[in-house]
Amino acid sequence: MRLRFVAIVLTLLGLPAAAQVPPAYVGSDTCAGCHADETARWSGSHHALAWTEPSPETVIADFDGTSFAHDGMTARFRLGADGGYFVEVTEKEGSTTEYRVHSVAGIEPLQQYLLETEPGRLQSFDVVWDSEAHRWFHLYPDQDLPPGDGLHWTGPYKNWNARCAECHATGYRKNYDPAKRSYASFEAEIGVGCEACHGPGEAHLAWAAGKEIKGYSLDLDAVGFSKSFATTGSMIQQCATCHSRREALDDRSPYPGTPYHQSYNLSLLRPGLYYADGQSQDEVYVYGSFLQSKMYAKGVGCGDCHDPHTAELVAEGNAVCTRCHNPSGNPDFPSLEPADYDSAAHHFHAPGTTAAECKSCHMVERVYMGNDWRADHSFRVPRPDLAAETAAPDACTTCHQDQTAGWAAERIAAWYPMSNNRGPHFGNVLAHGRENPTAAAGDLADLAADESQPGIVRATALWLLENADAPEPVNRLATLLEDDDPLVRAAALGLQIKAPPQERVMRVIGLLGDPVRPVRIAAARAMLGSPIVRLPGQAQAALEAAMSEWQASLASRLDFPETHLQLAGMALTMRSVAGATAAFREAVRMDPQRSDAWIMLVRLAAATDGAEAAREVLDEALSAAPEDPGLLQLGRELAAD
Repeated sequence: MRLRFVAIVLTLLGLPAAAQVPPAYVGSDTCAGCHADETARWSGSHHALAWTEPSPETVIADFDGTSFAHDGMTARFRLGADGGYFVEVTEKEGSTTEYRVHSVAGIEPLQQYLLETEPGRLQSFDVVWDSEAHRWFHLYPDQDLPPGDGLHWTGPYKNWNARCAECHATGYRKNYDPAKRSYASFEAEIGVGCEACHGPGEAHLAWAAGKEIKGYSLDLDAVGFSKSFATTGSMIQQCATCHSRREALDDRSPYPGTPYHQSYNLSLLRPGLYYADGQSQDEVYVYGSFLQSKMYAKGVGCGDCHDPHTAELVAEGNAVCTRCHNPSGNPDFPSLEPADYDSAAHHFHAPGTTAAECKSCHMVERVYMGNDWRADHSFRVPRPDLAAETAAPDACTTCHQDQTAGWAAERIAAWYPMSNNRGPHFGNVLAHGRENPTAAAGDLADLAADESQPGIVRATALWLLENADAPEPVNRLATLLEDDDPLVRAAALGLQIKAPPQERVMRVIGLLGDPVRPVRIAAARAMLGSPIVRLPGQAQAALEAAMSEWQASLASRLDFPETHLQLAGMALTMRSVAGATAAFREAVRMDPQRSDAWIMLVRLAAATDGAEAAREVLDEALSAAPEDPGLLQLGRELAAD
């Protein structure tokens, strides 16, 4: 089955295009010789310590014979005679394995340890060290995660090579071999070093030595770097490569200077990731939140609030905000109304208290990974008046937990009776769209067409419309295929899949050559299954190129169960039952609890081999996910036939 699966995947995908050869990475130690001040500020930062080798200088946990037990699993931590760090894990079904700690992730408020479960495969262990309370704790104490569960620490969702390493390393390449199901990953430097943001340094060293910069395939600036922070937008995009929830289109770190939307598909405001009003719900790493903010729209960038080398705020407490939000204003942002924001007349709380901190109301913090508080970067005005429709939390009752959102809305209305911040909000529309996209189709279409709204909001409205039984928006919103925002163009292409085939081809064909890669890929997806044999001339070449880019992006993520669901969908569109079955099979091999894949395998077995074959597949599925409601319902359907 494995060889058959690999053959089908390679047939569907082909091989990724060859990569450009950039200047070589030289390492942060080389940079320190000339850039001592920047290096001193970076050393010891969360970036520098994002991924380190284990040593007495980097490991802060107690490995001196300590242990931690949870839900039938026991982990014992010890120091080896050779100075190594070891974790002995006894799983709840009784198996015991000892692992040498391969490397260390992070420093505070928690530190995580990476274990090599087979050569080249690194997994992030779920028992971590609390650097503040000085204790071991489990990241998922309320979940039952036995071995074999897709969410167990040895499973695909805790794989470091695929899920984490790119943002914790410099010059990283995953290098997954789907035929062997193994990794040969490598990086220029573990940790987020100088070249992770500025680009490979070899050409810069040549420039510093007075040599001519030539012979490199990347587009370099005057001093030999592939990245310049000359504009606020370019800096935001560079930070966003890691500080965002996204889908990578390659198996390696993009070279700094590569526009964000050439390398990633940004996650939209989808349920489970964001609340309907755009507040962060899951770990979304701030970029998608920041894009919603008025600050982003007015030209504020990461460097206005954060020192890029220390990764710390540029001032303490409210002082970071009052650099702009003050009675004198800031000439860099002339549209900002000067006022005394750091006063009880504005925040109506006792000065000097936590409640009077700007972030308490405008950057609500939520805890992730057990003890890591992270702030929402949409910089929103508190809107408890939306809670009844959006079911989203609000800043007020996050603190005043004994009160209701209605109470909070009344207090704010009393404080700000003339406020213009209580009008219509996109959150109401998205909330209704999540509940019933067909009934909300008109409002979703209006929101998608509203150019005053953030692009990520408009794109989310388009995505929700894909599930609406409403043909009118498909035609009305075809003009958004020419929108300036690539997020909107890509989402508009997704909606056009619902258009009649001939109209869809005519609308989509021009975007096969779009300057932004995710848009070209979205156009290729929209063309899949179109009633055409061959397009004329340049259009056919553009289609083949866009299809190749889509195939290459999928080939770079063959270690993700989600990718195999996409491959299965492609195969079904192309009426390849064997390809779809192989892809669904690989998805459940990686994640045995993936019920959506199991359901399709049962249905395919019923269609091709009959009811008895379908029942055999269903029995297999129920052994992996015995309480899944979808599988149980499918079993009742088969029993009734």
